[in-house]
Amino acid sequence: MNLIEKKLSGNLKFKGKIIEVHHDDILLPNGEMSMREVVKHPGGVCIAAINENGEFLLVEQFRYTFDEVLLEFAAGKLEINENPIDAANRELIEETGYEAIELTSMGLLYPSPGYLGEIIHLYYAPKTKFVGQKLDFHEFLNVKTYTLDQLIDLVMKDELRDAKTIALIMKISQLNP
Repeated sequence: MNLIEKKLSGNLKFKGKIIEVHHDDILLPNGEMSMREVVKHPGGVCIAAINENGEFLLVEQFRYTFDEVLLEFAAGKLEINENPIDAANRELIEETGYEAIELTSMGLLYPSPGYLGEIIHLYYAPKTKFVGQKLDFHEFLNVKTYTLDQLIDLVMKDELRDAKTIALIMKISQLNP
């Protein structure tokens, strides 16, 4: 069965500092017309990094959308035309103070493909060195350290809910089963 939808027309409904919201008219595979609302985002990176003690570096950060402090791997938005590896290195230093000595791609994540056009590039930094945290002026966070077993336990207890972090924990847990 053909599953492809075809965009017939699109209208920009909102343009913000980071996102755009589009309303697109589409043609469904069965020939019927429908509509899609799409949030366009420049994309981002997420980095699972290990410190000199063999612990994973995570950040606690207030997330306004959910009105709570979340635990996450270091992450951030891609700048226009920025290489994801460069963004990963930049964000890791900014948020944790650690620089990746070794950085491995762990693939891509589509956080919510039903409406969100964001792609998150996942990275693993098994070797790092401390160079000093360089938070942006609008960032407020705490760096925390955990073992892989502790992280898996937090996920299973529903105490760690960030999708990109959970995906990376799952991928890394399979590197050395």
